[in-house]
Amino acid sequence: MGTPILTQDQELHHLLKTDEKLFMETLFKQYYALLCRTAVRFTKDTEAAEDLVQEVFCKIWQNREVLEVNTSYKAYLIRSVTNQALNYLEKQKRLVLAEDTSPFEASLSANTTMELLAGTEMESRIQQALNDLPPQCRLIFEMSRFEELTYKEIAETLQLSPKTVENQMGKALRMLRERLLFLFITCSFLITLTETGKTLTLV
Repeated sequence: MGTPILTQDQELHHLLKTDEKLFMETLFKQYYALLCRTAVRFTKDTEAAEDLVQEVFCKIWQNREVLEVNTSYKAYLIRSVTNQALNYLEKQKRLVLAEDTSPFEASLSANTTMELLAGTEMESRIQQALNDLPPQCRLIFEMSRFEELTYKEIAETLQLSPKTVENQMGKALRMLRERLLFLFITCSFLITLTETGKTLTLV
Protein backbone atom coordinates (compact mmCIF):
# COMPACT_ATOMS: atom_id res chain seq x y z
CA MET A 1 0.00 0.00 0.00
CA GLY A 2 1.18 3.51 -0.74
CA THR A 3 1.59 6.37 1.70
CA PRO A 4 -1.85 7.74 2.65
CA ILE A 5 -2.62 11.25 1.38
CA LEU A 6 -3.05 13.69 4.24
CA THR A 7 -5.76 16.30 4.21
CA GLN A 8 -4.74 19.93 4.62
CA ASP A 9 -5.71 19.93 8.30
CA GLN A 10 -3.97 16.62 8.94
CA GLU A 11 -0.81 17.96 7.33
CA LEU A 12 -0.92 21.08 9.50
CA HIS A 13 -1.51 19.03 12.62
CA HIS A 14 1.45 16.82 11.71
CA LEU A 15 3.68 19.88 11.17
CA LEU A 16 2.58 21.33 14.51
CA LYS A 17 3.94 18.21 16.21
CA THR A 18 7.10 17.83 14.11
CA ASP A 19 8.20 21.21 12.71
CA GLU A 20 6.75 24.26 14.43
CA LYS A 21 8.43 26.82 12.17
CA LEU A 22 7.21 25.14 9.01
CA PHE A 23 3.78 24.83 10.62
CA MET A 24 3.58 28.59 11.13
CA GLU A 25 4.95 29.32 7.67
CA THR A 26 2.42 27.00 6.04
CA LEU A 27 -0.44 28.37 8.13
CA PHE A 28 0.55 31.93 7.24
CA LYS A 29 0.84 31.28 3.50
CA GLN A 30 -2.47 29.44 3.30
CA TYR A 31 -4.65 31.76 5.37
CA TYR A 32 -3.10 35.21 5.78
CA ALA A 33 -4.87 36.83 2.81
CA LEU A 34 -8.22 35.26 3.72
CA LEU A 35 -7.93 36.40 7.33
CA CYS A 36 -7.04 39.96 6.29
CA ARG A 37 -10.15 40.08 4.11
CA THR A 38 -12.18 38.83 7.06
CA ALA A 39 -10.76 41.41 9.45
CA VAL A 40 -11.06 44.37 7.08
CA ARG A 41 -14.81 43.80 6.78
CA PHE A 42 -15.03 44.71 10.44
CA THR A 43 -12.32 47.36 10.73
CA LYS A 44 -12.79 49.05 7.32
CA ASP A 45 -9.06 49.74 7.70
CA THR A 46 -6.47 47.60 5.92
CA GLU A 47 -3.61 48.44 8.26
CA ALA A 48 -5.68 47.73 11.38
CA ALA A 49 -6.90 44.47 9.84
CA GLU A 50 -3.34 43.33 9.11
CA ASP A 51 -2.32 44.17 12.68
CA LEU A 52 -5.19 42.09 14.07
CA VAL A 53 -4.26 39.11 11.90
CA GLN A 54 -0.63 39.36 12.94
CA GLU A 55 -1.71 39.41 16.58
CA VAL A 56 -3.64 36.18 16.03
CA PHE A 57 -0.61 34.50 14.46
CA CYS A 58 1.58 35.75 17.32
CA LYS A 59 -0.81 34.24 19.87
CA ILE A 60 -0.81 30.93 18.01
CA TRP A 61 3.00 30.89 18.05
CA GLN A 62 3.15 31.75 21.72
CA ASN A 63 0.63 29.00 22.56
CA ARG A 64 1.79 26.47 19.98
CA GLU A 65 2.79 23.88 22.59
CA VAL A 66 -0.73 23.71 24.02
CA LEU A 67 -2.67 24.58 20.85
CA GLU A 68 -5.73 22.41 20.29
CA VAL A 69 -7.87 22.78 17.18
CA ASN A 70 -11.09 20.79 17.32
CA THR A 71 -12.54 22.25 14.12
CA SER A 72 -10.76 22.89 10.83
CA TYR A 73 -7.78 25.26 11.00
CA LYS A 74 -9.62 27.57 8.61
CA ALA A 75 -12.66 27.77 10.90
CA TYR A 76 -10.44 28.15 13.97
CA LEU A 77 -8.49 31.04 12.43
CA ILE A 78 -11.57 32.87 11.17
CA ARG A 79 -13.16 32.61 14.61
CA SER A 80 -9.96 33.92 16.23
CA VAL A 81 -9.72 36.85 13.84
CA THR A 82 -13.43 37.60 14.17
CA ASN A 83 -13.14 37.72 17.97
CA GLN A 84 -10.05 39.90 17.69
CA ALA A 85 -11.86 42.25 15.32
CA LEU A 86 -14.94 42.47 17.56
CA ASN A 87 -12.70 43.34 20.51
CA TYR A 88 -11.03 45.99 18.38
CA LEU A 89 -14.39 47.52 17.45
CA GLU A 90 -15.49 47.54 21.08
CA LYS A 91 -12.36 49.48 22.01
CA GLN A 92 -12.95 51.92 19.17
CA LYS A 93 -16.51 52.53 20.38
CA ARG A 94 -15.23 53.41 23.81
CA LEU A 95 -12.72 55.83 22.29
CA VAL A 96 -15.14 57.47 19.89
CA LEU A 97 -18.62 58.03 21.33
CA ALA A 98 -19.90 60.49 18.77
CA GLU A 99 -21.50 60.49 15.31
CA ASP A 100 -23.98 57.66 15.66
CA THR A 101 -26.02 58.79 12.67
CA SER A 102 -26.79 56.56 9.74
CA PRO A 103 -24.57 57.32 6.73
CA PHE A 104 -27.50 56.38 4.50
CA GLU A 105 -29.87 58.90 6.04
CA ALA A 106 -27.22 61.58 6.54
CA SER A 107 -25.97 61.55 2.97
CA LEU A 108 -29.19 60.90 1.04
CA SER A 109 -30.35 64.50 1.14
CA ALA A 110 -26.84 65.86 0.54
CA ASN A 111 -25.99 63.75 -2.51
CA THR A 112 -27.08 64.60 -6.01
CA THR A 113 -28.93 62.06 -8.11
CA MET A 114 -25.86 61.33 -10.22
CA GLU A 115 -23.72 60.75 -7.13
CA LEU A 116 -26.35 58.40 -5.74
CA LEU A 117 -26.32 56.36 -8.93
CA ALA A 118 -22.52 56.25 -9.29
CA GLY A 119 -20.96 52.84 -8.85
CA THR A 120 -18.96 53.63 -5.74
CA GLU A 121 -21.95 55.34 -4.16
CA MET A 122 -24.16 52.36 -4.88
CA GLU A 123 -21.56 50.07 -3.36
CA SER A 124 -21.58 52.17 -0.20
CA ARG A 125 -25.37 51.85 -0.01
CA ILE A 126 -25.12 48.08 -0.32
CA GLN A 127 -22.42 48.03 2.35
CA GLN A 128 -24.67 50.12 4.57
CA ALA A 129 -27.46 47.60 4.05
CA LEU A 130 -25.04 44.93 5.27
CA ASN A 131 -24.00 47.06 8.23
CA ASP A 132 -27.63 47.49 9.24
CA LEU A 133 -28.09 43.74 9.67
CA PRO A 134 -28.07 42.44 13.26
CA PRO A 135 -24.44 41.56 14.17
CA GLN A 136 -24.90 37.79 14.11
CA CYS A 137 -26.85 37.89 10.82
CA ARG A 138 -24.19 40.03 9.20
CA LEU A 139 -21.33 37.86 10.43
CA ILE A 140 -22.96 34.65 9.21
CA PHE A 141 -23.86 36.20 5.85
CA GLU A 142 -20.30 37.45 5.28
CA MET A 143 -18.74 34.16 6.35
CA SER A 144 -21.01 32.32 3.91
CA ARG A 145 -20.87 34.68 0.94
CA PHE A 146 -17.39 36.21 1.23
CA GLU A 147 -15.34 33.56 3.02
CA GLU A 148 -17.24 30.75 1.27
CA LEU A 149 -17.64 28.70 4.45
CA THR A 150 -20.29 26.00 4.61
CA TYR A 151 -23.09 26.21 7.16
CA LYS A 152 -21.37 23.41 9.07
CA GLU A 153 -18.06 25.32 9.17
CA ILE A 154 -19.82 28.51 10.27
CA ALA A 155 -21.68 26.60 12.97
CA GLU A 156 -18.41 25.13 14.25
CA THR A 157 -16.64 28.49 14.11
CA LEU A 158 -19.36 30.36 15.99
CA GLN A 159 -20.35 27.43 18.18
CA LEU A 160 -23.93 27.45 16.92
CA SER A 161 -26.18 24.74 15.57
CA PRO A 162 -26.33 24.38 11.76
CA LYS A 163 -30.08 25.08 11.96
CA THR A 164 -29.41 28.41 13.70
CA VAL A 165 -26.94 29.33 10.96
CA GLU A 166 -29.49 28.43 8.30
CA ASN A 167 -32.21 30.51 10.01
CA GLN A 168 -29.89 33.51 10.39
CA MET A 169 -28.90 33.31 6.71
CA GLY A 170 -32.56 33.28 5.73
CA LYS A 171 -33.18 36.30 7.93
CA ALA A 172 -30.17 38.15 6.47
CA LEU A 173 -31.24 37.47 2.88
CA ARG A 174 -34.81 38.59 3.60
CA MET A 175 -33.66 41.84 5.24
CA LEU A 176 -31.20 42.59 2.44
CA ARG A 177 -33.84 42.04 -0.22
CA GLU A 178 -36.20 44.44 1.55
CA ARG A 179 -33.50 47.07 2.07
CA LEU A 180 -32.12 46.87 -1.46
CA LEU A 181 -35.64 46.99 -2.92
CA PHE A 182 -36.13 50.24 -1.00
CA LEU A 183 -32.82 51.49 -2.42
CA PHE A 184 -33.92 50.62 -5.96
CA ILE A 185 -37.26 52.41 -5.51
CA THR A 186 -35.48 55.48 -4.08
CA CYS A 187 -33.07 55.63 -7.00
CA SER A 188 -35.90 55.23 -9.51
CA PHE A 189 -37.82 58.05 -7.80
CA LEU A 190 -34.80 60.36 -7.92
CA ILE A 191 -34.25 59.60 -11.60
CA THR A 192 -37.88 60.47 -12.28
CA LEU A 193 -37.50 63.76 -10.39
CA THR A 194 -34.37 64.60 -12.35
CA GLU A 195 -35.97 63.86 -15.71
CA THR A 196 -39.05 65.88 -14.72
CA GLY A 197 -36.84 68.80 -13.74
CA LYS A 198 -35.04 68.68 -17.10
CA THR A 199 -38.38 68.65 -18.94
CA LEU A 200 -39.69 71.66 -16.98
CA THR A 201 -36.47 73.56 -17.67
CA LEU A 202 -36.71 72.93 -21.42
CA VAL A 203 -40.36 74.06 -21.45
